[in-house]
Amino acid sequence: MKRFLRKIFSKITLIVFICLIAVLTFFFWGWIENQLMRARGMYYIYKGDQAYSQDNMAKTLEYYSKGLKLFPGHYEAWFNLGNIYAVYEDYFSAVDAYEKAIEQNPKFVLARMNLGIVYLEDLGFFDEAIEQFDYVAQLRLFKLWIPFVYSNVKSVKTNRGLAYYNKGVAFKQKAMYLPLDKRYMVYKYLGDAIEAYNKALKFIKNSYDVHYNKAVAHHLRGEYREAGLEYCEAIQLEPMKFDAHYNLAVLLRQLDRHRDSINELHKAAILILEEPDSSPLESTYIFNLLNDATRKFISSDEYYTEKLTDEPLGNIGYTYVNGRIVPDEEFDKAILKNFKTCAGFEYFNEEEPE
Repeated sequence: MKRFLRKIFSKITLIVFICLIAVLTFFFWGWIENQLMRARGMYYIYKGDQAYSQDNMAKTLEYYSKGLKLFPGHYEAWFNLGNIYAVYEDYFSAVDAYEKAIEQNPKFVLARMNLGIVYLEDLGFFDEAIEQFDYVAQLRLFKLWIPFVYSNVKSVKTNRGLAYYNKGVAFKQKAMYLPLDKRYMVYKYLGDAIEAYNKALKFIKNSYDVHYNKAVAHHLRGEYREAGLEYCEAIQLEPMKFDAHYNLAVLLRQLDRHRDSINELHKAAILILEEPDSSPLESTYIFNLLNDATRKFISSDEYYTEKLTDEPLGNIGYTYVNGRIVPDEEFDKAILKNFKTCAGFEYFNEEEPE
C-alpha cells in the first residue's frame, strides 16, 4: 500500500512540475525568448571580438551585425563598431553606432568622446562636438580608491581634462570656420576656447597640447604677451616639437623682435627636417622666412646694438664611428637645453605697465 501511494505521489509531483513549467513558459515566454536571443547575440559578439583582435574587419562587421540584431543592448559592441566605421572613414555610420552605444549607456565616456571627435575633426559639426565634450566634462563619475589594489581617480580626472581640451579645440575650430557675416564672433569663441583650456589645465597640468593650443588662441586674439608665455610653457614641456618654436618665431617677428625670431626659426628649421610627415614646401617656406627675418634684422637698429653670437656649448666630446662624428651625451644635453630656452621669454615675462 505504501509503495502504491508513493508511486501515486511521485506521478502527481511530476505532473504538477510539468504544469508549473508549462504555466511559467506560457506567461513568461517573452522573457525566456529574449534571454535566448541575448545568449545567441552574445555568442556572435564574442566571435566578432575574436575577429576584431585578428584585424579581420569583414568578419567583425558580419558577426557584430548578427549579434546586435539579437542583442541591441550591448553598448561595447556598438562602440567597437563605431571605431571600425571611423577607421574606414564611414563617419555617418560611426556616428550612428556611437549614438546607439550612448542610448544603451548614457554615461559611456569613451563613446561620447569618440563621437565628439568625429563631429569635430571629420564632419565639422562643432556645436554637436561641444555638446558631447561638455557632457563628459560635467559628468560626475563614481571614484573608487582601494589602496594598493585599484584606483580610477586618475582616469576620471584625465577624462575630464581631455573633455575640456577637446571643447577648447572645438571652439577654436568654430571660430576659424565662421561665415563672413559672423566673423565678429571670432574673438568670443576664441575666448571660450581659452576658458576651456584653463579648465583642462586643472586636470592635466603638464600638457604640451593644451598650452600650445591656448597660445594659438591668444595669438589669434592679438593677446601677444599671453601667447608668448604659453608658447614658452609648451616649449619647456616638449622642446623638440616644431610647432611652438615656429609660431613663437612668427609672433616675435610681428613684434619686431628680429633677433629672438631668428633664434626660434633656426630651431624650427632643424626640427622640421626631422619631422617624418613634413613636406619640402614647408621646409622651403621656413627657410625663406628665416632669410627674410635675417635681412630685416641686419637692417634694423637691433643688429647694431646686439649682434647674433654663437655661444660655446662647453667641453663637448665626440666619437668617430663608421665614418661619422657622433656627439657624446653632454652634447645632447646642451642641445636639449638650447631648444628648451625660449627666445623672448624675458620680454613676455616683464610686468605689464599699469
